[in-house]
Amino acid sequence: MIFYGRQNLDQSDKQAVIKVLDSSWLTQGPTVERFETGLAKKVAARYAVVVSSGTAALHLAYLVAGLGFGDEVITTPNTFVATTNMLLAVGAKPVFCDIRLDTYNIDESKIEQLITPRTRAIVPVHFAGHPCEMKIINKIAKKYNLGVIEDACHALGAIYQKQPIGSLSDLTIFSFHPVKAITTGEGGAIVTNNKIYYERLKLLRSHGVIKDQRGFNAMTMLGYNYRLTDIQAALGISQLRKLPSFIKKRHQVIDWYERELSRVNEIILPTEQPGNYAGWHLYVIRVKNPRQRLSLMSWLREHNIGVNFHYPAVYSHPYYQQTGYDKIKLPNAEIYHESALTLPLHTKLTKKEVDYIVRMIGRFFNSPTKV
Repeated sequence: MIFYGRQNLDQSDKQAVIKVLDSSWLTQGPTVERFETGLAKKVAARYAVVVSSGTAALHLAYLVAGLGFGDEVITTPNTFVATTNMLLAVGAKPVFCDIRLDTYNIDESKIEQLITPRTRAIVPVHFAGHPCEMKIINKIAKKYNLGVIEDACHALGAIYQKQPIGSLSDLTIFSFHPVKAITTGEGGAIVTNNKIYYERLKLLRSHGVIKDQRGFNAMTMLGYNYRLTDIQAALGISQLRKLPSFIKKRHQVIDWYERELSRVNEIILPTEQPGNYAGWHLYVIRVKNPRQRLSLMSWLREHNIGVNFHYPAVYSHPYYQQTGYDKIKLPNAEIYHESALTLPLHTKLTKKEVDYIVRMIGRFFNSPTKV
């Protein structure tokens, strides 16, 4: 089976973990701070706080941004449900904006018309590692005094107009799940240039507890156990060193795909916007005839190609349909929803495997029973 995504670990990663296992600190130790320092430097942010998952990172970011009951937050339907689930968790209401049909990111030209007196923030998602149009989004946010929280769980290592993703907004979220650019097993991070946010994030990560003047634990706010272990942080430090080479390899795989798939007239390929350097977390094609999408998916899986679908529109999930989003139909999101298919993309993918995937796609469309 050719998996759609997978981690890339070598002996140096394993040795980094073993070194911590042999140390006195498995969690709440110095390796976490070293990882945070390295991550902040990599994305040109002042501060980084690492946590147990990208979902935990979203939750804490929304909390420190002051989002709560009655607040509206404009975001995209083309994302993993964690982006909006954590808005619901803090009591805020996701307001879905339609997407572009080139990057599949939030359509920045449609954000302003959704702003109401209740709007408090915009949450752009850099889908598949393609940067959103942050200059326009931040300009809108400034005009209406809104916060901007970037969900960059797909976009570690991406660059927008010469600026690293992570350096552009109030708060930016990353994920270190095994299929992401680097991995800590599970894990996530929030980066910011705001010292007040930084200090509050650290408190919220660990039960809201500090050491008082006597050296005793003192809980100062309602917090959580969202800590990342030193074991995971050691893996993160080792993986972070390889980030440039990992992203370069992903771009190589994209070049292989584009060279061959550009000849297949029945599909639409994703594009990297001029001036940007995409993280290429996912490679999503669209089938021009939506009726062929599911049969193509089945065909490829039958031939041991692990295709996937990222993502069903958030508002289409049963939970959201049952909680007030059943009347929403966004035109571009619906087009995407009916035609998208994720092909394998990871740093261990070989040219031979890509050639095989392309060959199987070609065979499907050349078959008289393709629909």
